[in-house]
Amino acid sequence: MRNRSMRDVFIDVSWASRCDVVRMKRRAFVSSLAAWPIAAAAVPTSEEAKIRAIAEAFLREHGIQGMSIAYGRDGKINFEAGYGFADADAEEAVTPQHRFRIASISKPITATSVMMCIEKGLLQPDSKVFGPQGILGGDYSGDVAAVTVDHLLTHTSGGWANDKDDPMFKNPRMDHAELIAWTLANQKQTHKPGEHFAYSNFGYCVLGRVLEKVLKLPYDKLITQEVLSKCGITSMHIANNTLAERQSQEVMYITAKEGAAYNMNVTRMDSHGGWIATASDLVRFVSQLPTLLKEDSIRAMTTHGVSEGYARGWNVNKVPNWWHTGSLPGTTTIMVHTAKGFCWAGLLNGRSEGLGLALDKLMWQMGGLVKA
Repeated sequence: MRNRSMRDVFIDVSWASRCDVVRMKRRAFVSSLAAWPIAAAAVPTSEEAKIRAIAEAFLREHGIQGMSIAYGRDGKINFEAGYGFADADAEEAVTPQHRFRIASISKPITATSVMMCIEKGLLQPDSKVFGPQGILGGDYSGDVAAVTVDHLLTHTSGGWANDKDDPMFKNPRMDHAELIAWTLANQKQTHKPGEHFAYSNFGYCVLGRVLEKVLKLPYDKLITQEVLSKCGITSMHIANNTLAERQSQEVMYITAKEGAAYNMNVTRMDSHGGWIATASDLVRFVSQLPTLLKEDSIRAMTTHGVSEGYARGWNVNKVPNWWHTGSLPGTTTIMVHTAKGFCWAGLLNGRSEGLGLALDKLMWQMGGLVKA
């Protein structure tokens, strides 16, 4: 427990901007963190203190309110901890049980379900998605009708890139079906399918609808049933959109422009960026992926194609490590599976330029202090 109320520290702050107040609260909070219990396992007290010091320095340096981290392997958590604020105004500390929007870390979760369907013969990599012979049907021809499941998995559908015209950030009142129809009618492909890599949120949105069609379940339910429950994960859900809909043990998302994190249709991002999770949830998922899929499927998911740095739902390198990052207003995330099977996840409730790379370096640094 804390020794005194945070309000005692901030009586006279009329001169400061709200952002200054938040920074002041965080500094005072960090100075009192030693009194807060942190859940951890398999880490000596001396190493835990070093991790804490590194994490707190990172939060101060980058002006971020809160962080949750977890490390583990084979579905077991070696270390989990929370630092800073889940909600500074409410003086609510981050704990390992707090959930964050994970943004694009949703993609490897979707890709896993697709690969499971391929293993069961419910899908084929070359299954057409649109047109009279496609899974989703529609009166489409040409390059649109040529798009396959594998094109969507590998971001090689030929268009709909994550740029200023990203369809997933347009027409927020449209549902999935309406948005897909509008996009195919109004945003033409710029390349032939299979020839060019362009990271596509829209492509993974479409994969979510493919899964719904094949498995005859809503996306969140099929992922929970087919993927998460098999990893012992019970706390992951699709995010809501507004601050008023903030879920139990979900952090606040801090942005330079007030409210920017709460004026997007995050719920519609479900299969490409819509989940909320704890860091430990993500470690349980990624560390058990080899038990969910056959070796050939894992190899396919982690072997690059047109892009040397991206395979099927995963960023990859020659080590081979696989990972994915996520970014939305008020959110920066990373999930990593190393070549030796040691895994981790880091979640922040803020975003700034270069923060993703800084988080990656931080997680490697702290990982060296955790017993693998």
